[in-house]
Amino acid sequence: MELIREEFGAAADGRTAYLYTLKNDRGMEVSVTDYGASLVRIIVPDRNGNPVDCVLGYDSVDGYVHNHGSIGCAVGRNANRIGGAKVTIGGRVYELEKNDGENNLHSGSVRSAQFFYQAAVKKDSSRAAAAFSRIMPDMEQGFPGALDVTITYTLTADNELIIDYDASCDTDTVVNFTNHSYFNLSGQGSGDILGHIVTIDADCYTAAVAGIPTGELVPVEGTPMDFRTPRPIGDGIDADYAPLTDCGGYDHNYVLKTDGEVRAVGSCESPKTGIRMEVRTDLPGLQLYTANGLGNVAGKNGARYADRGGVCFETQYFPNACNEPKFKSSILPGGEMYHSETVYAFSTGK
Repeated sequence: MELIREEFGAAADGRTAYLYTLKNDRGMEVSVTDYGASLVRIIVPDRNGNPVDCVLGYDSVDGYVHNHGSIGCAVGRNANRIGGAKVTIGGRVYELEKNDGENNLHSGSVRSAQFFYQAAVKKDSSRAAAAFSRIMPDMEQGFPGALDVTITYTLTADNELIIDYDASCDTDTVVNFTNHSYFNLSGQGSGDILGHIVTIDADCYTAAVAGIPTGELVPVEGTPMDFRTPRPIGDGIDADYAPLTDCGGYDHNYVLKTDGEVRAVGSCESPKTGIRMEVRTDLPGLQLYTANGLGNVAGKNGARYADRGGVCFETQYFPNACNEPKFKSSILPGGEMYHSETVYAFSTGK
């Protein structure tokens, strides 16, 4: 295992950001930055042994300062949407920023990915890790309590990228972190992901109006939302099905069968490269997002990212889980420890 630290450019306040690259002996590399604890690169050998960068991103920290689409970001305190941009905790209503119509999206315009984190690294013969810690002050983003959070990226000798989220707070607050990487297993900037073969082990998704779940769980059976058996993303993305036409593609929360244990919940594979990614998590939900609103973004190595140029597998509590009594709550009691884990495990077919 190898671990490299290098400068990644200067942020808006003049501080130098650093890039931490984790490498194993099988040719896989993972690069993350202490600015926003953002995931910058995942390099995996394809079926012919050629290195492929499998995530969208930017060449320097400046791209992450002005990040369109939250590419690669660690998103919190709350990922996804909160209905009416408000949450009631301990009988008090906390008003949040309305940055998605009448709702709050990814905690507002002040994102957790717009701050520096304290980095710590370690490695041994089987894994290399970079941990990023920060105390989010009371009422930052509108949420109560001083939240002490650590996000740890670990690369194993078995080509697994493990992301651990650990947090505690001095009072009840919302905790719902995710990673917002856009995967393209044919290579970042290589075009759309419509030919990627996806599976999601979910019998239902959450019905939503303007992105806010109604509390109803809708069976995927007989709909273009059904990924229980492998099929290309492009097979159903343009179907005449209201949940898809409303979003311009997939942007939906799937109901997982994890029961709080880390389990395989889905996969994605590029027929072009043979690279396959298995997703494992202990969280109850997974947002499948096909970059419907990415637009035209200047990315790494001169690449341009268009709509459907990547696909996100955002493990999470359900959207609006802090308010919806039918869902497992995303409110962490004060003094308790929070932990969740998501794994992206890579392999290559022949």
